[in-house]
Amino acid sequence: MTVDHEGAEPMRVDFKGASLIRSSFSGATIRFSNLTDLVVQECDVGGLSIDTHDLFFGTLFVNGVDVVPLVDAELNRRFPGRELQNSRTPEGLRESWEAVQEAWAKTVDETPAQLRDARVGTEWSLAQTLRHLILATDAWLVSGVERQEKPFHPIGQIFTGAAEGGFDMSIFREATGFDEILSVRAERQQFVTDCLATVTEAQLEEERANPWDPEGDWQPTVGDCLRVILEEEWAHLRYIRRDLDILRQQGS
Repeated sequence: MTVDHEGAEPMRVDFKGASLIRSSFSGATIRFSNLTDLVVQECDVGGLSIDTHDLFFGTLFVNGVDVVPLVDAELNRRFPGRELQNSRTPEGLRESWEAVQEAWAKTVDETPAQLRDARVGTEWSLAQTLRHLILATDAWLVSGVERQEKPFHPIGQIFTGAAEGGFDMSIFREATGFDEILSVRAERQQFVTDCLATVTEAQLEEERANPWDPEGDWQPTVGDCLRVILEEEWAHLRYIRRDLDILRQQGS
C-alpha cells in the first residue's frame, strides 16, 4: 500500500494490524501517532530519526538491544544535571534546577535576535518555547503545588490540541515582545527557585491534584509536580538546541 501525502494536508491513517511490504515512507513525518509494538524488519533505515520524550517511558529494541537506557545515558552526558531531574530529594531537585537554568541562560544569550521567532517546520520557536515553560510552571507549581485558582499568565503557550479538548483559550494572548517573555519567564523561574529553597522531603510527599485532570486516577505529589517542571525544562532545552542548530546550518 502506497499513500502519497506530498503537498497534502496531514491526514489520519489507521494501519493497526496491517502488514506493509515494499512500501516507501521516505521523507515522511509521523507525529502524535501510536507506534507501540510496531515491528520494523529488514528495512532501509539510513537517516531514520526518532525524536520523542515518551521514549523514556517504554522500550525501543534495535537488533534485539533496548536502546532507551543508552539514549538516556548519552543525553545525561550532553546535559549535565539532567540525570537528577527525577531526584527524590530537595537537594537533587535544586541541583538539577540550577543546572538547567544555567543551560537555558546560555542558550538564550547565544541566540541572535533574528532566530528568536524562527521555526523548524511546525516546531515551536525559542520565543514560543519560553512561553510554554511559563505555562508549565503555572500549571505544575502555581496551580499544582500552590493550588491557586487562576494560575495562568496570559502569554503562556499552551500545548497543541488544548482548544479541541475544551480548554478556555480566551485567557491567553500574544506577547508584546521578547522583553515581556523574558520578564515573565524570569518571574516564573524565581517562583521555582523559591519553592525549591524551602521545600522539605516531607513536603515533597504531600498529595496534590493533577492540574490537567483533577478527578483523574493519578494524583501527583508536590515532588511529582516539581519533577514534571524539570522534565519540561530539560526536554524543551534539547528541542530548541536541536532546532537552533538546524536553523544555523540553514543560514536562517
